[in-house]
Amino acid sequence: MATPDGKDKPPSPLPTPFISPIEKVSTTYSSLTPISPSLNKTITRKLDRHLMPWLFGLWLLAFIDRSNIGNARISGLSSDLHLDANKFNIALAVFYVPYICYDVPSNLVLKYFKAGYYLPGLLISWGLISLCTGFVKSYAGLLVARFFLGLAEGGLLGGMIVYLAMFYPRHQLLYRITLFYCAAPLSGAFGGLLATGLAQISTGGYEGWPFIFFVEGAMTVVFGVVVLFMLPHTPSDVKFLTLEEHAGALSRMRQDAHGSTASGDVEHEKFNWYWVRRALLNVNTIVLSLNFFAIITPIYSFSLFLPTIIKSLGYTSIYAQLLTVPPNVCAFLTVLITGYFSDRLRLRGVPMIIGASIAIIGYIMLIASSRPLVRYGGTFFVAAGIFPCSPLVMGWLANNLSPHYVRATGTGFQIMIANMAAFIATFVYLQKDAPRYITGHAINLGMLAFSILLSTSNILYCKWENRARETGKRDRRFAEGDEGRLGYRHPGFRYTV
Repeated sequence: MATPDGKDKPPSPLPTPFISPIEKVSTTYSSLTPISPSLNKTITRKLDRHLMPWLFGLWLLAFIDRSNIGNARISGLSSDLHLDANKFNIALAVFYVPYICYDVPSNLVLKYFKAGYYLPGLLISWGLISLCTGFVKSYAGLLVARFFLGLAEGGLLGGMIVYLAMFYPRHQLLYRITLFYCAAPLSGAFGGLLATGLAQISTGGYEGWPFIFFVEGAMTVVFGVVVLFMLPHTPSDVKFLTLEEHAGALSRMRQDAHGSTASGDVEHEKFNWYWVRRALLNVNTIVLSLNFFAIITPIYSFSLFLPTIIKSLGYTSIYAQLLTVPPNVCAFLTVLITGYFSDRLRLRGVPMIIGASIAIIGYIMLIASSRPLVRYGGTFFVAAGIFPCSPLVMGWLANNLSPHYVRATGTGFQIMIANMAAFIATFVYLQKDAPRYITGHAINLGMLAFSILLSTSNILYCKWENRARETGKRDRRFAEGDEGRLGYRHPGFRYTV
């Protein structure tokens, strides 16, 4: 429409629709258009294909190098190094001292040192240390090797969780964690088979167990060098997506943040001690760290002592190595199945309670029966129950912390607390308790009961807090100032239960 002077009159501004505080997820990206399901599926498929095989290999080799000392023990390590009394248990415990200390700092520097280089760099380091363990000739040498192996591995697990959380929305995350974590039980099966053959080698003044470390350590180093060239550092660094897919990948992460971060893009997030405090003050961080502590006790003791437990049933060393394979294969399958349905149903707590209950049945079988076949059957229940709980509890916390540095701190803290359980797990099964190991089984059973209590408590807390946010009882937080500093406390952010 023209004005009297002949100029076009500017159009009248449209009325701005009212947006309530609870609807206004973020001033930065509240108007983002959701990406199409087909594009979302394409992005996820490409990320899975380019990330998950390498992360699976990282964790498979990490767990083999960590637990192969259990295979070496029954292949001559104990007798050659004179590991009488509790020396073997002490060697296991030493591993976790630097491991625990490095968890949180490692997560905080992950992005700074570029995750695509940092994670495989850790792998190469511990592969070299594992290889050198084969040259050990004394108990003191074994302690030194285990100490540095723990230092090299310390940042891996938390780093992988934080790394995946950069690329996948919260309710795609758990299944991806299980896709690499299922390598833990598989490593028990693969490591048992590999150790059976390697322990038969005798050459160059070395006999049996050193070749377990030589070969498995060398495999780790070679794989780490390959991975250096394969992983992107952040979503902004991805080269295998088209321009449309790249924009969609960033957009879906911004939408999934639900206002908990100012940008939604980890590339632009800066470290601040404020986020560290926020991570440590979250109820989920405290409860789920204790829960992981309860879960990791039976996981570590089971992984390290399964060959010993099976040998105590009356089998020879070779048969004991081979019989570790079926329970671990069973665990591998249950980890994958549980992770898939947990993401589909968007549930974490209930699957954890079910898994812990199944493992309790297994420990009752190990305690109550004197028949070797029944007790061996109990190891299947234990493996199938405890291994799925580990990715569940890690994924649960990662889902409920945001933004990046909150998640990095909380995840590192959780793994640090959890790994303190190693000092219990490595002394659960003592030689004096052989062959039934009733005390060790009873300790693990008690830890699983504690886990069920903590899972139930956290489910109730998350439901209560979500209800408060849905009814507007947390909207007062908008008055605190910068909305971008609310993180997981944002009224639009919902906890996963």
